Parts: sequence; structure tokens; C-alpha cells
Amino acid sequence: MTEHQSHQFERGTDGPKVIVVGCDGSDSSLRAAAYAAGLARRQRALLAVVYVQPVMTAGAALGAPVAGTTDEVAESLIREIREAAERVRHIYDNVRWEFHTFRGDPYNGLVEAADQLKADAVVVGASEQAGHRLVGSVAVRLVKAGRWPVTVVP
Repeated sequence: MTEHQSHQFERGTDGPKVIVVGCDGSDSSLRAAAYAAGLARRQRALLAVVYVQPVMTAGAALGAPVAGTTDEVAESLIREIREAAERVRHIYDNVRWEFHTFRGDPYNGLVEAADQLKADAVVVGASEQAGHRLVGSVAVRLVKAGRWPVTVVP
């Protein structure tokens, strides 16, 4: 092994150092965030909570201020996450966490987030939509991407 190779770090070999969790305010995503927080605490990893703001076409919005609406959702989520973190602060004292917002569809937004944040692991809640059993949920698509270990929390 050359000197250069001995100092290279392979993501994931020492356990996750950055854990990305997708959170959209649904019950399953909040359970995923709680699970990811416990994992981050045990691994001494950074927890990156990611909300992917949907991007709607102008036709779908019908003149509604969509950007403002999704910004309000993001701000509401941040408040909700902070309040939840405050309630369980004694449990998760040692968890370093950040909140990030990306725009797009949930799958591509989480892929972009995981790439930009150099995620070692991705945690998502199980889809609560029945149609995803046929088309494929975000979780299934992330697993099939094969780029990070993916944990799906029911």
C-alpha cells in the first residue's frame, strides 16, 4: 500500500459519520428521525435532517404562492423538530444535528442531499401511500441506487 492510499478514508468503513434522515412531517418520517438520532448518538455521527420541498409546475399551482407555502412547511417542520429535540434533549444530549432543505421530488432531493453532505447512511420512513407498493417508494428507489446503506423505519 502506498503512503497516499494509507491515508484515504473509505466512507462507511468506520461506521457512519454522517447520517441523512428524510423528514416531511409524516408519522413515519418522525419515527425515522428518532431512530436516526439514536443511531447518530451511538455512532457519534452528525445527523443531517433533510426536508425536500416539493417543486410544483405553474399549472399545478394555479397561481397559488407555492414557494411561500413550501417555505412555511419547512419552517413549521424546523419548529416541530426543534420542539421534539427539546422534549428529548436529555436522551440525545450528545447528538450533533443540522437541518437542510432541498427542492425537488423526495427521491432526487434525498440523493442530492446524501451526495452533498457525504452521507455514510440514509434513514427514511416507510411510505404511507398504498400506491407505492406498485410504483416503488422513495425507500425502495434509494436501496436500488446502491450508493449508501439505507434503513427504512416503519
